Amino acid sequence: MTTSRMRAEIGEQPGALDRTIDGLLPRVPDVARLARDTRQVLFIARGSSDNAAVYGRYLAEARAGRLATLAAPSIATTYRRDLDLSGVLAVAISQSGKTEEIVQTLEWAARCGARTVAVTNGHGSPLAEAAEVALLTEAGDELAVPATKTYTTQLAALAVLGLGLGADVAGDDLRRVPDQVARLIEATEASDALPEIVAGLAGVPGAVVSGRGLAFGTALELALKLKEACYLHAMGLSYADLLHGPIAVVDERTPAILVAAGDGPTLPGTIALAERVRGAGAAAFGVGGGAGLAAASSAALAGPDLPEWVAPLGLIVPGQILVENLARALGLDPDVPRGLNKVTQTD
Repeated sequence: MTTSRMRAEIGEQPGALDRTIDGLLPRVPDVARLARDTRQVLFIARGSSDNAAVYGRYLAEARAGRLATLAAPSIATTYRRDLDLSGVLAVAISQSGKTEEIVQTLEWAARCGARTVAVTNGHGSPLAEAAEVALLTEAGDELAVPATKTYTTQLAALAVLGLGLGADVAGDDLRRVPDQVARLIEATEASDALPEIVAGLAGVPGAVVSGRGLAFGTALELALKLKEACYLHAMGLSYADLLHGPIAVVDERTPAILVAAGDGPTLPGTIALAERVRGAGAAAFGVGGGAGLAAASSAALAGPDLPEWVAPLGLIVPGQILVENLARALGLDPDVPRGLNKVTQTD
């Protein structure tokens, strides 16, 4: 069987991450200087980039002590309402750097008094040119429509942003990420759990994908990939929100995919949720979470051996491989999902 572009680009992630981390770690002082007089972070993004922004938000709040929010670009582009953004660090994230809505919203933020940062793989793009500091990722060309290496390198750039914001973490943890991702790719493809989970998802109409805290963005991104490439009705939810009612949809026809880092304060709750899901007669498929989540799950894919703050850079990788395998099992082309283009323009 011919290797899909998506699978090839999944395999390019260790090199892309290594180049990106090497290039961006020296930019930490630039971010720190720009952020020095700000008190809040505003993330501007859509699609996979918005899921990366969720990671950035939790990192800023949980580890750097900065209030962070996700922007509603329509306030700038549709309602055309100016706000007082003095004291705000606006961070726009776009794989291509060409999405007009994101560029316009960053320019709006600057006019409203914000300091500006761009995270993009588009060197020389309008977004990079519009920002005071551009954190340029080194993913290279990405040909498959579903984002893989552009997403993980965005997370690396946001980890660098977190260091510039003063996050109480060890920057050396970032250096371990490329090797961990390479290990994960090999381990996931050799895992007996991979075909078991693919089979479990191939015959159902939908699934719930859940995580919390720093892993929440991973849950949202995995759900998006299942929708994009496999046309599965996948609902991405924080497990706290899931327990407030939507857990009623989890049954023998709607399994749960639960993602977690191998440590951190959200892990016990994720394990408890896996036990509850299985107790209700549904399948619970784990991604990450160490031995505890694996034991509580119907089947599980191992996650990275990384501390919680950088675990999302590796945690999505088993999910990407799962999606690519599931798409092919369903007879779908993961490279060119129906109705999607690489650059999406919105008003």
